[in-house]
Amino acid sequence: MKLTRTARAAGRRPARSRALLTTAAVTAAALLLAACGGGSSGSSSSTGPTKLTFQASWVNDAEFTGYFVGLDKGYYTKAGLDVDYVKGGPNVIPESTLISNKADIALTSPDTTINAIVDQDAPLVIVGTQYQRNPLGVVSLTSSGIKSPADLVGRTVAVPDVNKLAFEAMLKINKVDPKAVKVVPYAYDPTPLIKGEVDATVDFTTNVPFTIEQAGQKASSFLMYDYGYKIPNDTVVVTKDFLAEHRAEVKAFLQASQEGWTENLKDPTVYPPTFMSSYFKGNGRTEANEVYFNKAQKPLIESDAGIFSMTPQTVQETIDTLGLVGIKATPAMFDTTLLSD
Repeated sequence: MKLTRTARAAGRRPARSRALLTTAAVTAAALLLAACGGGSSGSSSSTGPTKLTFQASWVNDAEFTGYFVGLDKGYYTKAGLDVDYVKGGPNVIPESTLISNKADIALTSPDTTINAIVDQDAPLVIVGTQYQRNPLGVVSLTSSGIKSPADLVGRTVAVPDVNKLAFEAMLKINKVDPKAVKVVPYAYDPTPLIKGEVDATVDFTTNVPFTIEQAGQKASSFLMYDYGYKIPNDTVVVTKDFLAEHRAEVKAFLQASQEGWTENLKDPTVYPPTFMSSYFKGNGRTEANEVYFNKAQKPLIESDAGIFSMTPQTVQETIDTLGLVGIKATPAMFDTTLLSD
């Protein structure tokens, strides 16, 4: 598939990227890759575990700690799986790795995946979500007094190009005229905010406030999710064919991942330090940053319905929200039953 990438917050590192699929004829390229071979297909033997390739959405950091705990503690092995974890990065498009058979399971953003399904008939299905509440939010200095969308009137907000429609939709949901807010480009560097050149940025609330505080300022933030832009993130995605042929293995993967995240979130300060010389090595973050990230994401991952679960209500909220930015999703693009079978 031919893809363009959307960017996610990165703090002090290069802009974080996610796929935003265009209306180009991209399926043929992916099928060609698949025909030439490609990595994985849920293979197993009569005496060994099922091999699965899991594509992460970004380079190794605290965002994926639960999976690392699952690998280290043998939760996947206990579930009969041999999981090959593949880190992501700015040039990795998770949907493409699935369609080209280079991965069996991937973490994506629901907007990119559903855009692929709608525009290109990509054979993908969302089976769960890591973040029940999307970490994307509005970050400001506490001294600015910005606590809600209403406080953005008359302010200057730095917004990534890929998030402009979402930001405008969030303003409209909260009856704020988008023309009353000055929007400027954002390069995933909070320096302009720290220097007072802008009043706020649209960024990941799990990480960027730490960078601001390290610069000697106090940060405040609110989630766009909490103000009506209700889409999850790090959705767990497989192809329809893989799900049909390996439903039990996908369910086992989700359950083992639940164990890893449950163990990790018992005390978010415990595991990041143990991974600094292994999974987190070379990612440019400090131990304190990884602990901050892990603690900040805890309330965004945990859910009364269970980690990774998507209820009919949350699916409908996702569908309704994506409709605000012109992405037409349907319930058929989700399978919420694996963790309730």
